Amino acid sequence: MTEFLVVPRAAHDLLVSRIYLARGFTAGEAGEGAKLAAEAARHGIRTHHALKALHLDHLFGSAVGGCVPGAEIEVLPGRFPASECWDAHKKLGQAVAYRAIDRATELADQFGIAQIAVDNAFHYLWGGGYVMEAAERGYFAYTNCTSTLAEVVPYGGKFPTLGTNPHSWGIPGTAANGFPIVIDWATSTVAMGRVQALKREGKLLPPGAAVDADGHPTTDPNRVASLLPFGGHKGYGLSLINEIFGALIGGSLPTLRGKPITTPGEKNTTVFYFQVIHPDALSGGQFACARNQAHNLAAVIADILGHGNEAAMLPGQLEAAARHRSDTAGGLLFTAAEIAEFNHHAAELALPAWDPADLARIEVA
Repeated sequence: MTEFLVVPRAAHDLLVSRIYLARGFTAGEAGEGAKLAAEAARHGIRTHHALKALHLDHLFGSAVGGCVPGAEIEVLPGRFPASECWDAHKKLGQAVAYRAIDRATELADQFGIAQIAVDNAFHYLWGGGYVMEAAERGYFAYTNCTSTLAEVVPYGGKFPTLGTNPHSWGIPGTAANGFPIVIDWATSTVAMGRVQALKREGKLLPPGAAVDADGHPTTDPNRVASLLPFGGHKGYGLSLINEIFGALIGGSLPTLRGKPITTPGEKNTTVFYFQVIHPDALSGGQFACARNQAHNLAAVIADILGHGNEAAMLPGQLEAAARHRSDTAGGLLFTAAEIAEFNHHAAELALPAWDPADLARIEVA
């Protein structure tokens, strides 16, 4: 059992927004940054909530020019009406991603399927949050991105030349099973945010997830220098997809990302890709036993989880359970170590600390 303290959503959003505002971001960007962070915490995504977002911005973002507060998105000229290419001009990734999902949804309503390719971006954190939002509106959605740094060693190699490079799918399964199906993972065995969380909590990594500076396997989060792809060559292949999309969109060399530019004309920014599909664009209309599309999805899921497989879970089920737990508790759940780190941020802005004695507590298995 792990004890969590319950922070009211309003208190969380106020603090996170104030931090972003103090770093020069606009009110809109601060609100979108706080929203994504809160939704990550609400759904139990401990690797990509506010502490990760603020840490990433401090190291590679607004403090060093990798992210530009108040930057405007430029929609580049193109000849395909269902596709758009954007130059984000290093705008806060969360703000860009929410707008990309909204725009892709508008285009999918018109053309059935839409894609948005984004160059010169800053990391958007939890990709699952954006595709989940689209799925809750009834659309199928997908996103991938290149990561801020090259931290993953390719299968069979010894030097990190890949990002953790997540893939995220959102499927509108609420009518079928009560929650959207969200398939969301980094292509490394663990995300670097997980390493940071384990370091914060004083816990070890699983074997086979990381190597130290000498390339030796390690489970000590304090010794991690690079990560390994999950599933050997299969995870490597999925990670490579992100780098290929990034190369085709306009991203430069993976080993330059997040680092100062020393070669004139090179780039060190992240790349995003979004796709949204209207469910009607997928339907052939020839469902067995006169089922409609939604009923057919429910029937397929029931078949997969039947036949003695009732203990199996759907992707997104753990997130749905965490969301219910958070909503029932009346706020967002954080450990004592996380509260202490939030209070460190509050102290930097001379804001009141969150007093653990004033917060409700809940134990989670």
